[in-house]
Parts: sequence; structure tokens; C-alpha cells
Amino acid sequence: MILINLLPYREERRKRRKAAFFAGMGLAALVGVGLVVAAFLLLELLTQDQQSRNQYIKGQIAELEIQIKDIATLRAEIDSLKARQRAVEDLQTDRNTPVQLLSDVSRLAPEGIYLTAIRQADKSVTINGMAQTNERVSEFLRNVSRGSEWLEKPDLIEVKLANVGTNSRDARRLLEFSMKLSIKEPPRDPAAGASAPKNS
Repeated sequence: MILINLLPYREERRKRRKAAFFAGMGLAALVGVGLVVAAFLLLELLTQDQQSRNQYIKGQIAELEIQIKDIATLRAEIDSLKARQRAVEDLQTDRNTPVQLLSDVSRLAPEGIYLTAIRQADKSVTINGMAQTNERVSEFLRNVSRGSEWLEKPDLIEVKLANVGTNSRDARRLLEFSMKLSIKEPPRDPAAGASAPKNS
């Protein structure tokens, strides 16, 4: 005898496939949501970690800026102290200049030279005097240019004949001269120059 199944098996198979499909879709959706949540949590964790690092770096930068300001203040103070030291050294040098100038001029002036005036204006000195001969004036110029520790660049302004004496019998013929000199820059103390960089 032949048995015939009259039940709609295709309909049943379609329902089973549909149910399996929806189950697979639901599972895929859950896995996708889980992956998204995991990625979001990981990104949030990495963001917080980076923010904490940024905060630490900002704190370190703030400390370094404070230190840089302190260093700039110290440098300004050091420069101010160096300027004061230079001012004191210049005052000391200026105080000794007239004494050294007179000592140098008296040592360099040969016999037969009589000085009548010495005027100093800053680093320039003008000397007026009387000489017995032109050779004495030339010798004075040579002495200054070759053997002076404090004076340099002698420049003869003028030499003219001058009669000295009250009457014609006692009158002597002398030369009146005028010359200009420059004061040399004083040598710096090597000990002070060596100690200056250590303070900086």
C-alpha cells in the first residue's frame, strides 16, 4: 500500500529556516553590540590614560616655566652685578688716571721742556709748554709714542716762537708748543677677568 504525506512539509521547512535565520541575526546583533561596547570601553580607557598623561606633562611644563623664570631673574641679577662691578672698576681707573698721567708726562718730558698747562677732556689730553729747541719737542713726541704706558697717539698741534723776558737784554728765544694725546685703555686685571665667568 502506498502512503502519501499530505502535510505541507515545504511550509514547515520554510518556518524552520526563518527561525534559524532570525536566531543567527539576533546572535550576530548581540556579538556586534558586544564588540561596539568593548571598543567604546577600550577607547574610553585609552582616552583617560592619555588625559592623565597630558595632565602630568602640563604639570611638568608649569614647573619648568617657573624654573625658567627663576633662571631669567638670576641672569638679570648677574648682569646687574656685572654692570655694577664694571662701573666700580671704571671709577677706580678714572680716579687713578690723573696721577698716572702726571707721572707719565713728567717721566717722558726731556730736559729743556717746560710744561705750562695740561688739560684732560674724557680720553683726550692737551699739553701746552715751552721748549728750548725743536729737537726737544721732537724728543718729547718720540718718548710718548715709544715709552708711555698711559698715553698714545701724540699729535703736535703747533709750535711757535715765543720771547720770554722783560727787556731785550734778558730776552730768551723759546718755542711755545701745543700737543694733543690720547689716554690708553687701562689693562684689565687678569684675576678679575678670570673670576668673572665663574660667577656667571
